[in-house]
Amino acid sequence: MIFRVLLSLGGLLVALILCLLVYAFAVPRPPDTTDREIFLQDGETVNYCDLPELDGSGKTADEIPKAYTPGCGYSRTPMPILADCTEPLAEGVVDMRGLWLGISGRVGHLERVEQCGNRVVVTAYRTIHDFRVDGTLENGARDVGPFCENFNTAIHFDENGVMVFRLFDLFDAVTRRLSGEEMFFTFIDGIETRTQRICHYPTDSQDN
Repeated sequence: MIFRVLLSLGGLLVALILCLLVYAFAVPRPPDTTDREIFLQDGETVNYCDLPELDGSGKTADEIPKAYTPGCGYSRTPMPILADCTEPLAEGVVDMRGLWLGISGRVGHLERVEQCGNRVVVTAYRTIHDFRVDGTLENGARDVGPFCENFNTAIHFDENGVMVFRLFDLFDAVTRRLSGEEMFFTFIDGIETRTQRICHYPTDSQDN
């Protein structure tokens, strides 16, 4: 009896793994709606301490096309995707905007966070993750991973103001939280990286 149960569980696990592999490497990506103008200039020339005023005077999050990573990763840091968006942050959304540099854990980790409304764009590791923090897969991060695979993540802010990334909405994979003037980034491997805001990309940046 126990053997049958284990065999059934093993079969389900194998089926799940096969489904994920098919999704990761065989399912077509969504139509690319990225505004190509973000690649016409170098995003590393921007002062990221000069953040947009979210006063509702400009575009809303809905008026800016969703951005996707080109191919398996961009070769030039794109300009900010939400530069013209001034929609105030939605209720429960923590302001994590800025350019963040890892000073412990993954030292040198570099990521750019843009926000308006309930929309967030995280640009790092040569990828663009553009999503809504509504906890759904439909509006989550639908992009490419380190092996050029498809992935889908549902993202939300929990009751403690932590931004939680749930891979395929099955388990927590990444979290980001503010503590004073620092942001703590924790990856699926458990390594916590303490980051500080900086205004400009370092001159030796590899967008890591």
